Amino acid sequence: MAARYDLTQLIAPQLDRHLVFPLLEFLQERGLYAEEEILEAKIELLIHTNMVDYAMDIHKSLYHSDDVPHEMVDRRVEVVTRLKSLEEAAAPILTFLHNPNAVQELRAEKQHNLQMLSDRYQIGTEQIEALYRYAKFQFECGNYSGAADYLYRYGALSTNSERSLSALWGKLAAEILMQNWDIALEELNRLKEIIDSKSFSPPLNHVQCRIWLMHWSLFIFFNHDNGRTQIIDLFNQDKYLSAIQTNALHLLRYLATAFIVNKRRRPQFKDFIKVIQQEQYSYEDPITEFLACVYVNYDFDEAQKKMKVCEEVRFLTWSKTISFLGYAFSVLAEKLNLNYDEAERWIVNLIRTSKLDAKIDAETGTIVMKPNHLNV
Repeated sequence: MAARYDLTQLIAPQLDRHLVFPLLEFLQERGLYAEEEILEAKIELLIHTNMVDYAMDIHKSLYHSDDVPHEMVDRRVEVVTRLKSLEEAAAPILTFLHNPNAVQELRAEKQHNLQMLSDRYQIGTEQIEALYRYAKFQFECGNYSGAADYLYRYGALSTNSERSLSALWGKLAAEILMQNWDIALEELNRLKEIIDSKSFSPPLNHVQCRIWLMHWSLFIFFNHDNGRTQIIDLFNQDKYLSAIQTNALHLLRYLATAFIVNKRRRPQFKDFIKVIQQEQYSYEDPITEFLACVYVNYDFDEAQKKMKVCEEVRFLTWSKTISFLGYAFSVLAEKLNLNYDEAERWIVNLIRTSKLDAKIDAETGTIVMKPNHLNV
């Protein structure tokens, strides 16, 4: 059941391949797929990186043998040789960066830095671009700490806007992989500012960059202390929500989850329910279907079935925070395993916080709601 609702195949194409490894680790821990399938997927990813030693270890685990293909051995020699070559090409600027006294001479103005590096250290554009290539290679080797530092230095020195943007994406990925959530959030916001202010040709590239950004942000938002609020603030912006509805409807699951566990964003919740209503025939997901049952169709028997599905796939463990409005208190109490008084207090609070068009009929012990019809 759980594997049916696994979104990895939809999310992975929007990520750097290194960011897919944490997803595979998660699936491996949960046992959603056969161990052999996960290991084969890891090897397939590693083929396109420089993490040859890691690929060899996984190959040994998969085939229960210490022997590895000659291609892997040859590839390792190639990676080591290439790393030495890139390090030699970047040696002048690496020497400079490893000298704390020299680095203190750098200022905020890029042109000043370039002139100073050229005059005093004979470092020019060629050496700065060599730093980018070296940093990128380090990232592909799995040295995320070194890569993050060098990519940051490159961004501070380079006047190549496209390469600087690529370096920022790389640094964001490195910080995510090192689980530096505060720094990663800063890089995410920097990247968002650039994407929102930059002109892309064709315009669809703008949409794609926003889709990439939202997928990468999931790692941060579901690990950062304030992430549940910030994911709503980002995903619910018009341009980003439009990108979701254009080519990433599966992200509605995460936005729905954030709304469910976040009481601070209730005013935006009603607008989000309209989106759920619009897309309920285009995208099937247990969480969004659950919200549609409760807030759009008022079908609470079906909502209870959806809740069970959510619990089975372990994507929703706090289902009681969803308001089951529209039923008699006694039925709600039975559905939620609460006594009558507890159910009444719970529903009153949820009507208030959700700001739904509902009222309580104390005489009949029911909640009266107006149907929620979408304007076409």
